[in-house]
Amino acid sequence: MSTNRIRFSEHRSGVAVPDLLSVQIESFRKFIDLHTPPEKQAEEGLYKAFREYFPVKDSREEYIMDFEGYLLEPPRYSPQECKVRKLTYGVQLKVKFSLRALKPDNTVFHPKEEWVYLGQIPYMTPQGTFIINGVERVVINQLHRSPGILFSAKLRSGTTEMTYGARIIPERGSWTEVATDATGYTRLYFDRKKAVPATLLLRAMGLSSDADIVMHFGLADEVKFSALRSEKAFAPYVGRKLAARIMHVTQDEFPDPETGEISPIDRSVPIFEIGHVLREEDFYTLRDRHVDMLYLLKPQYEDERHVVLATLKKDLSYSQTSAMVEIYKLMRGATESRPERNPEEARQYVEKQILSTKRYDLGRVGRFQLNRKLYGEQRYEDRLLRLEDLVAILNRLQDLFTGRVEGDEEDHLSHRRIRTVGEQMYLQVLEGLNRLTRAIREQLSTREGEDFSPSEVIQSKSFQSAITKFFAQGQLSQLLDQTNPLSELAHKRRISAIGPNGGLSREHAGFEVRDVHYSHYGRICPIETPEGANIGLINSLAIYARVNELGFLETPYHPVANGKPDFSKVVYLTPDQEEKHPIAPLRPLLNGKTPAELQVRYEGEYPEVSLEEVHFVDVAPDQLLGLSASLIPFLEHDDANRALMGSNMQRQAVPLLRPEAPIVGTGMEKHVARDSRVLIYAEYPGVVQYVDANRIVIRYERPPEEALVSFEGDEVTYEIPKFRRTNESTCLNLRPIVRKGQRVEKGQPLVEGYSIEQGELALGKNLLVAFMPWQGYNFEDAIVISQRLVQDDVLTSITIQEFEVEVRETKAGPEELTRELPNESEDRVRFLDEEGLIVVGTEVREGDILAGKVTPKGQSSELSPEEKLLRQIFGDRSSEVKSTPLVMPPASHGYVIATYLYRKDRRATTQEERRQKDREIDARFEQQVQVLRRRMAEKLEKLLAGKKLVSIQNKYGQEQLPPSKKISSAWLAAQHFEELSPTGWTSDHHTNLLIERLFQNYMALYSRYYADAQREKQYFSSGDELPNGVLKMAKIYVATKRKIKVGDKLAGRHGNKGVIAKVAPIEDMPYLEDGTPVDIVLNPLGVPSRMNIGQIYEAVLGWAGQKLGVKFEVPPFAGASYEEVNAWVEKARLPRDGRVYLYDGQTGERFDQPATVGVIYMLKLDHMVDDKMHARSVGPYGVVTSQPLGGRSHFGGQRLGEMEVWALEAFGAANLLQEMLTVKSDDVDGRMKAHEAIIKGENITYFGVPDSFQVLVNELRGLALDVRFD
Repeated sequence: MSTNRIRFSEHRSGVAVPDLLSVQIESFRKFIDLHTPPEKQAEEGLYKAFREYFPVKDSREEYIMDFEGYLLEPPRYSPQECKVRKLTYGVQLKVKFSLRALKPDNTVFHPKEEWVYLGQIPYMTPQGTFIINGVERVVINQLHRSPGILFSAKLRSGTTEMTYGARIIPERGSWTEVATDATGYTRLYFDRKKAVPATLLLRAMGLSSDADIVMHFGLADEVKFSALRSEKAFAPYVGRKLAARIMHVTQDEFPDPETGEISPIDRSVPIFEIGHVLREEDFYTLRDRHVDMLYLLKPQYEDERHVVLATLKKDLSYSQTSAMVEIYKLMRGATESRPERNPEEARQYVEKQILSTKRYDLGRVGRFQLNRKLYGEQRYEDRLLRLEDLVAILNRLQDLFTGRVEGDEEDHLSHRRIRTVGEQMYLQVLEGLNRLTRAIREQLSTREGEDFSPSEVIQSKSFQSAITKFFAQGQLSQLLDQTNPLSELAHKRRISAIGPNGGLSREHAGFEVRDVHYSHYGRICPIETPEGANIGLINSLAIYARVNELGFLETPYHPVANGKPDFSKVVYLTPDQEEKHPIAPLRPLLNGKTPAELQVRYEGEYPEVSLEEVHFVDVAPDQLLGLSASLIPFLEHDDANRALMGSNMQRQAVPLLRPEAPIVGTGMEKHVARDSRVLIYAEYPGVVQYVDANRIVIRYERPPEEALVSFEGDEVTYEIPKFRRTNESTCLNLRPIVRKGQRVEKGQPLVEGYSIEQGELALGKNLLVAFMPWQGYNFEDAIVISQRLVQDDVLTSITIQEFEVEVRETKAGPEELTRELPNESEDRVRFLDEEGLIVVGTEVREGDILAGKVTPKGQSSELSPEEKLLRQIFGDRSSEVKSTPLVMPPASHGYVIATYLYRKDRRATTQEERRQKDREIDARFEQQVQVLRRRMAEKLEKLLAGKKLVSIQNKYGQEQLPPSKKISSAWLAAQHFEELSPTGWTSDHHTNLLIERLFQNYMALYSRYYADAQREKQYFSSGDELPNGVLKMAKIYVATKRKIKVGDKLAGRHGNKGVIAKVAPIEDMPYLEDGTPVDIVLNPLGVPSRMNIGQIYEAVLGWAGQKLGVKFEVPPFAGASYEEVNAWVEKARLPRDGRVYLYDGQTGERFDQPATVGVIYMLKLDHMVDDKMHARSVGPYGVVTSQPLGGRSHFGGQRLGEMEVWALEAFGAANLLQEMLTVKSDDVDGRMKAHEAIIKGENITYFGVPDSFQVLVNELRGLALDVRFD
């Protein structure tokens, strides 16, 4: 079991740490939900994606193709097999399509239904990853701007003038921007094109006249002018301002330029403009023009600038039709169609672009945001922009314009949402279906007078390529960081603001978007982020945060009623909900002495209020932190920059040979180990029956209900992963920690390893450290370590290299794996087996052959007649093939731990033989399934006994057994359970949960049988499944034991990092009074300026823990105080503050001053000197410049740059400088001559012209400059 730790925090949260992988696994489950009826599936489900694009009709509307359902065939191989074979772990998608003719007179075509294979969809492993072409990848979450509306108020650049605006962002369609200038004139932009008055859209949506608009906004009083008989009756309105224009309609006649036909066109001419002050004489003008109604500004708006009135003054349109024509002109950007002549065309276009869900869709999130922002309640559900929305937007802009409300914060998390893996896959499937349906439509349009099936018009390649591209090349599909369990888990919880579909780019992202925002509290970690160009753009999910169904981040709080927190209740709040409530931190409420006033978070400020005014309180002191930061004890004593480094470096720690959990932990270690899904835990109480290095067998004591829903026996066998290579070449190796006959309890870890000890994360080692200078070797963050760490394998890790050789078909014939290699001595091939692969257990060094391979040389026509004759006589094949073995790379050494060989050759040679084998495999599969169905029927009968039936449906939502009918044994025995939905069978909730679990276990076993059968068929028809063009594939794994050495990088958890400068003998290390030498010496100057005092607290408390044999739990912000640490130091009988006199190991004399000594948890990082150091004498050269290549991977050299040339010039080293810039660089002739001179033992006398200079000269000649050498 995990270690019992002494806990310093006064409070145990009522909220358990959630499953840290749920953000990935739940999202994927909703997308590819196999057990929920389609109509109840998530918004981003696979079923919904197909319903979005089907049915499809051709352009002539002769045929219609519809989607009837889909089937996902389970993966054929396990995730581990896919890794080794370079395959994708995925499900096969088969879709049922129906095709029928729409016209009844089409007698040739017959309606059809057909299952069509569309492609493979990568399937998530239990660890939350995907395996694509044998490589483990993860799809990270994207933080992007939410659909909806955003109001802004900012200064126009270079002026003191304020501008106000609103941006409407739909899920699909043109962005609409509304901008108000200092006069109140409000423009509307579609897709950032030319501006039009905002009232234009109001007219297009139904408020066609000025009068309609001003009355809708309540700006005007309505006066019936036709009822005013005299100037006296008109007198009270003299001096009032008009709110709507008085228009006079005239009719003009226009000849059509093409036909010459005369057509009348109405023209509206304003008599009086908006804002016109009525005069007495206006009475006669209005009477003569037969004006019926007057719309006069209400007195309160006469002096106030109003955005609607200011805009109406500049809006020249006068009706709904003229408004549509203006919008059409703007969006099409063309005038040649003359929409004035054909207003119907304009109307149809505008309706399609803005008023139809095919082109414009706010989406569920966009509508939610509009409702929240404009109405404060969820008022409407339709996904189009309504007239009411536009009116509310203009009213809000007026409030903004007059200073009654403030603009929105663009970086507030209420305006940004998370796009999880399920939603990203949904968007990708939509992209694939878009391509597919376009191709189907084209194919259907070409068919005429023929009978055909759905598969003939479906090109599944277009769908498959969209999915493959996303996983193989997508910005958010990344190679899994697999250095240790924490790095895996942190990578899966990462949030990126970069990426496609609305993501930012690091070049254009400013400071504001990268900065920590108060709305991040409890949602996004303020500490864990990269240090480089991506700072603030790549973030990490906070521990307790969750993503709600709309994609917004929520964090939990305990409610407070009448000043008393209710720790039994939990409420999750979104960022916008949180704004409305005063929320207090947890720490001040824990010590029993609640202060009179608390500092709370409220509306982005930090006021002090009484406890009675507090609405909510945090659930945990470390609620604001992410995973890595929550593993740093005494985090509150560290500077944030150093905490950031500590968080990031924990993810770089390599798993050590013998893992050791920290003495001073935070309590999160067990949660990381649990949720990394690396360990094997006991599922129920039981007894261990058998244990060895590779497997554990346990006999469980299952409760009766558990036994009923399970298809396994009481004895369960667990295979233990041994020496597996990770993506980062670290070693995943687990070993059992239970014994035969031992009793285990539910949830108890059965194994440890891969940086986990006793169920806790164990990234490093507890080392005795002294803070003191030591002979200058620990200058500038360098580290001195004891020889003990080398000889006792304290900081030793294992690196596993993977080598691969593929045997392919070449033009000259197939390659071969063999130990018979031409021109190789017997000594070189002595460790190869008959297949040409090296034997497991062999020690290998640089240049040793790992796999023998020969490749055909090519056409025999290259041989002379004599050579051909000799080959015929003596049968010499050595001249036909060349040796192309796989050899160990330079500067490498290790032991071969595993070899794999896969062949593509068929086991069944003839067609009949294959068919016979298929029949045998199908019969065996059917037999297994029949037994499984029989067992399933028996278990269901027991579960349903005495229960009231509600509904049994298939997975497409079609009812299979009405509630009125009673379920019978015969009915159950006849069912294919894999086609039924497991939900909602009875009225009893508990029984339904048991049925769902029973179905889950049934499907797992059914999938395994099916995958085994498919794999066996594949094996007999075409051998092992391998990538295209590969006949055989061999993989060799070589393990290297890496002891700690000079040049390796070590780090603590507080950002205290350094490189080892000296490995000192144990006897030379400073030692304590009792003779104990320290393990490591750190420079004390690395502490004060870095302000990471947490390491001193950790050192002192860790030393006390080591002396007393106890471990501590110190959560961030709720850990041990200075007094509590000193209390434990005194209990351990250690000096206060850990300051002791040390003795010089070389002289035995006591040092003059006491030094801080303690036990710190140190990590060995993945920056090892063995991966970095290399040397070059001669090697490969660049094609263009002829200079040596750069970098270790290219066996390159060091560049002698401009500054290095200056240094040599300063010393006057002319000959050395000439040598560096010519023969050692890119003087090709000089290199050859130098080589000859060295061989002959002569002096180097020839120096030619560097090749890069020739490149420069040719470049100048290309610019028509004649360059000559004198």
